[in-house]
Amino acid sequence: MHIGNRIKEVMKERRMSVVAFSHQLGCSRTNIYKLFEHYSIDTMQLLRISRILNHDFFAEYQLELHAGHHAE
Repeated sequence: MHIGNRIKEVMKERRMSVVAFSHQLGCSRTNIYKLFEHYSIDTMQLLRISRILNHDFFAEYQLELHAGHHAE
């Protein structure tokens, strides 16, 4: 799973703007656009993002784990 792309997708599903997301995450819009490019992410940051977007990204990783997919 490319976590940056997935965060971007969920953000769009939630109809949350980059401005609103950056404000809630406490960083600049530029950093949000950089985040979208990341293949991996710090777990504490992912926890904060999961709470902000009300989406369990960890469950998606869990599904990948049980499906036998490997991160590149």
